[in-house]
Amino acid sequence: MRGLVNFVRDLYQTDGFIPLHEPRFCGNEKKYLLNCIDSTFVSSVGEFVDLFEDEVAKYTGAKYAIATSNGTSALHASLILADISINDEVITQSLTFVATSNAIRYCNAIPVFLDVDKDTLGLSPISLQTFLDDNTKVIDGKCINIHTDRIVKACVPMHTFGHPCRIDKIKEICEKHHITVIEDSAESLGSFYKNKHTGVYGDMGVLSFNGNKIITTGGGGMILTNNKESAIRAKHITTTAKVPHRWAFEHDTVGYNYRLPNLNAALGLAQIELLPEFLESKRRLALQYQEWGEDNGITFLKEPENCKSNYWLNGLIAFDSSKRDEILDYTNNRKVMTRPLWLPMHMLPMNRDFYRDTMTNTEWLYNRVVNIPSSVIGK
Repeated sequence: MRGLVNFVRDLYQTDGFIPLHEPRFCGNEKKYLLNCIDSTFVSSVGEFVDLFEDEVAKYTGAKYAIATSNGTSALHASLILADISINDEVITQSLTFVATSNAIRYCNAIPVFLDVDKDTLGLSPISLQTFLDDNTKVIDGKCINIHTDRIVKACVPMHTFGHPCRIDKIKEICEKHHITVIEDSAESLGSFYKNKHTGVYGDMGVLSFNGNKIITTGGGGMILTNNKESAIRAKHITTTAKVPHRWAFEHDTVGYNYRLPNLNAALGLAQIELLPEFLESKRRLALQYQEWGEDNGITFLKEPENCKSNYWLNGLIAFDSSKRDEILDYTNNRKVMTRPLWLPMHMLPMNRDFYRDTMTNTEWLYNRVVNIPSSVIGK
């Protein structure tokens, strides 16, 4: 462990505190922010929001991108667009950040927690197929859980740490069962699966621009879709469902104040200009960790087959939970920030009554993976 701490310090060239992932502002951020301030359009209306949406759509290959206040609001809005409501069942993975399951609960829907693949850390198509075969039937174009009589309406796989899951297989299975796919791509801007960007395989995809993401708007998110009707409705409901008018305040449905402020979008526009450089730096960092690990008997997470990961967060795999905790204690005591995986969703008190898979891989990974400093180097 001393060798790991020393190696990280050599990489970041500091004896001080090393965070897990901090933002880098080395482009046009101040210029665009000042321009935004000078325009006085600092809230949810302004040219930077439109420009940022256009650049994200162009980069990801999505036809439409709708900016939101954060990734969680983007998930919530996407589930509403998928007509998720009380007692609908939504399949997701237990190995994810709590926002994924929270957004499902916001809709008063029922999460179904399945296992992940060990190599991708994302939803397992085999677990998905098994659950559907054993528990559901398609009746009149709806996927019905034969044990609960509830509709299984959506599936939310996640691309963990920027490593793409087998989203094509998941999409194929869900299409056969009339299930909407919403990709939780919050961590995977810049990640590609079979040469196609994450977030555009599903019916909708969601990005996050939180302060710890590969690019940041301070707080922000994005809905990706190729469906024009969904895009129009997404923008409408995230802008309080206000009917356009020069002066009247009329709202035609329950809406949400989820629109990204222009000030944040100005920051995001400058950040996405730097994304190619950030991706190159993070790939170099991942390779350095992996090469060092090979020389020192430590296994690091690598991008899965057919993938090009953004390597948002690097992770090593400990032998067991006791070794994991020993690494966490040693590194954090020496001002090198490391973190375990999130406590799996099925273990959280508010989720314990919901269906869960065997979770063999989920719990194996939770007991072993340690995330290590992954900030962009050289900026």
